[in-house]
Amino acid sequence: MSEAPVNPDISRRGLLTAGLVTAAATTGVVAVTSPAAAAGVRTDEEIYGVPTTDPLVAQRADPFVTRPVAGTYYFTGSVPEYDRLVVRGAPTIAGLSTATESVIWRRPPSGRTGGHVWAPELHRIGNRWYVYFAAGDAEDVFAIRMYVLESSRADPRDPAGWSAPREVTTPWGHFKLDATTFEHRGRRYYLWAQAEPELAVNTSLYIARMSSPFAIAGEPVRISTPTLPWERQGFAVNEGPAVLVRNGRVFVTYSASATDANYCMGLLTAGAGADLLDFRSWSKSPVPVFTTNEQTSRFGPGHNSFTVAEDGVTDVLVYHARDYRRIEGDPLYDPNRHTRVQKVYWHPDGTPLFGVPVGTGGPIVRLSPADAPASFVRHSAFALRVDADVRELADSQFRFEPGLAGAGTESIRSVNVPDRCVRVVDGAVRIDPVEPGAAFAAGASFVRRAAGKGVSLEVAGTPGTFLRHSGGTLTTGPAAGSRTTFRLS
Repeated sequence: MSEAPVNPDISRRGLLTAGLVTAAATTGVVAVTSPAAAAGVRTDEEIYGVPTTDPLVAQRADPFVTRPVAGTYYFTGSVPEYDRLVVRGAPTIAGLSTATESVIWRRPPSGRTGGHVWAPELHRIGNRWYVYFAAGDAEDVFAIRMYVLESSRADPRDPAGWSAPREVTTPWGHFKLDATTFEHRGRRYYLWAQAEPELAVNTSLYIARMSSPFAIAGEPVRISTPTLPWERQGFAVNEGPAVLVRNGRVFVTYSASATDANYCMGLLTAGAGADLLDFRSWSKSPVPVFTTNEQTSRFGPGHNSFTVAEDGVTDVLVYHARDYRRIEGDPLYDPNRHTRVQKVYWHPDGTPLFGVPVGTGGPIVRLSPADAPASFVRHSAFALRVDADVRELADSQFRFEPGLAGAGTESIRSVNVPDRCVRVVDGAVRIDPVEPGAAFAAGASFVRRAAGKGVSLEVAGTPGTFLRHSGGTLTTGPAAGSRTTFRLS
């Protein structure tokens, strides 16, 4: 998505500018050309809290970003050649985009681990680093098994610290991959995807206790198998599990179906106090939670991990997706699965909201009326309204961009329908496809003004008229305190 250009006919006109200046003088509030200029008002970047560099890392699939360790985030992922393990590090998530990449291991020319090398994850356990990954045999690249490397060095980018691979053995043959590990309530678990001979699916998800960073203890427990139609498009796959423990629950995202545009994310949930080795503890979302989005041009999102933003609080979804649907040949060998990041939101009931792959653009915000702080402005049938209990996250996500009406104004673009902007027409507030011309620009541009702990949004084309909340309806009218004040989150 590209930003709509400033309309030169509007930006050069003194009439509109004069109207905005007059409004500021008569209302006694100061226009906020940049939100950062208003004392006490956070910038959109600070509110969103997650980098908007997209892609974060080009041509790196199955991405994994650690939580910061001694002030450094570390990144690893599958390379298109499937021949090596790489690590990069930076003090910020955004810094990973340009950080130097270190090759810490290369596959041998023959034998075990000489085939495809997939889906590495980097974990700090005790005072050592471990990379869990999958690799095929040189003679059969799809004879995939799971392995782990260990390093006692403080910096995982140092190739000299890494041991030779050791296989993490599990039952049932040799197509097993996508391992992750996590600690919960004093116990360490191993979670992975595997083909089980007696099941007519490609892979299911399994969990086991770990006796050490190199081995599982006891028999694996299958917690998910691809039974739903959206898990069986192209291939019947559950793979790429990732764990997020929040709000009294253990959430496991996973990826399903073929690695083309059908690829998507599902969600498993268990209570934090439940026996994670009992398959009955886990429930599966009946619908995928993160899918291809044609409007944002993001296809086949999945194989995610989670990290936390620099504030130490904001959860961050790390995933790969392509920019296009059509793939020539086997999707596995299309190199353009790029690493991307975006913010994870939380519903009041404690469940995660992922929205859509957000596409290219600046920081994302949600707007809540000051007189209804638990509700959000959202679009429905291209009209704007205010709702509580919004599960359709993407319908309530917007980007402020340089205004179509020129300097001093901003336009508000929908995230999941990015060809549309918020527009006021005869008092009705809706999102309309962007059109050229001064008339459209005047109704689709706003002046953002500091208003207490929030902002008010004055319609650029009708000075003195503001977006206004009234009983779940979004209308316009003169400044009216909390009804024309919106808090950004």
